[in-house]
Amino acid sequence: MNLTWERAHMPSGTEEILNKRTLSSSHRRLNELLQPGMRVLDIGCGTGAITKGIFEATHPGIAVGLDIDVGLIRQAHDSYAHGPCYVVADLYRVPFTRKFDLTSAARVLQWLSDPGRAIECCISATKPGGRFLALDYNHEKIAWEPCPPSSMMLFYKAFLAWRSDAGMDNAIADRLASEFGRLGLIDIRVTEQHERSDSLHANDKSRLAIWSSVAATRGHQMVKDGYLTELQRITAEQDFRDWTDSTAVTQTIYLLAVEGRVPG
Repeated sequence: MNLTWERAHMPSGTEEILNKRTLSSSHRRLNELLQPGMRVLDIGCGTGAITKGIFEATHPGIAVGLDIDVGLIRQAHDSYAHGPCYVVADLYRVPFTRKFDLTSAARVLQWLSDPGRAIECCISATKPGGRFLALDYNHEKIAWEPCPPSSMMLFYKAFLAWRSDAGMDNAIADRLASEFGRLGLIDIRVTEQHERSDSLHANDKSRLAIWSSVAATRGHQMVKDGYLTELQRITAEQDFRDWTDSTAVTQTIYLLAVEGRVPG
């Protein structure tokens, strides 16, 4: 099995994170671009929460969610059966050509060893004159105030190494604009979409604790792969939850929306 694909595979428990996402809160730039009647492809749709929002915003258009994970697509069908269409497919083999007004890949390219080829596949699914929009992180630029416990900093550094050793680009967000230009997209625009959480806001508490969730889900993969021990994983998860509850002030996760138009 390909190492990148194996590490990108969604572990049990990740669905809880995906299901909390909405179009308006988790993909703001896409929300701004959608119009009734548009045909939109949502690459890496997961459990379909954002695809549902796309369908509602573009009705009577077409919203298609695509993901390689059969289990996630099954959940999307079960949760949002009326409206969007869901397809099981590999991003590198998108089964559409010049069909969509807008193709979106949100938080997807970060998990690939060849994002350039994936972007080409997304472009090929988009009509001439249509847009491709990517939303992704630079994991190296996360900012915490104050600094989290040393156990979480150890986990965070191991997480970056675990990803990069599999060929994933931890700084993919800052490379997207130049990659779009290299692949022939025009009218390229970059919009900051940083995920900022503040301990003073009650609604931000769950977002502040996101790295505890990462330790509770991805952390098991990292232990299996030898990047930390189970004790280190558990300690990081619990210490970060305590930090979130008692010490945290802000957390800012660096996130960019990058879009370009297909010539024609």
